[in-house]
Amino acid sequence: MDYVIEGLDPADFAPLFGLDDAALAQRGVVRMQVDAHPGFPCRVTLEDAVPGESVLLLNHVSRAGAGPYRTSHAIFVREGVETAARYSNAVPPVFAPRILSLRGFDAAGMMVEAMLTQPGEADAGLRRLFADRAIVAVDVHNAVRGCFAARAVRTRECFT
Repeated sequence: MDYVIEGLDPADFAPLFGLDDAALAQRGVVRMQVDAHPGFPCRVTLEDAVPGESVLLLNHVSRAGAGPYRTSHAIFVREGVETAARYSNAVPPVFAPRILSLRGFDAAGMMVEAMLTQPGEADAGLRRLFADRAIVAVDVHNAVRGCFAARAVRTRECFT
């Protein structure tokens, strides 16, 4: 089966770029200076920001709707980023050093199966979940902090 992972749309965050700290605080957003690598994974570029960069820490609804799995949590976004990452049949390098929670959802938004993967095992975990024909999307979360990392979406069914 084929899948794609895309970073979040930077246009959703562009109105925040360049605001002063007081204006960000009114919106519940905090500007931070990156001081460690890894540690500040941008959800648009799907890369860890590097020390010295500015990132925004904000709440993001990763699974919307009135269903039981509505989810929001804090995420980092590099300030000023213009292009979302896209990975086809591969995982972004930002996943490599992390323990991940993979949550497989069906077309109705119900969780079908979930699993944890150790560093370096994300692609195998995604393929295992997508082997279930009912799963159309897998929400990837950083297991330690619980925050949304990205969504993998089935792009084609190839069952033999």
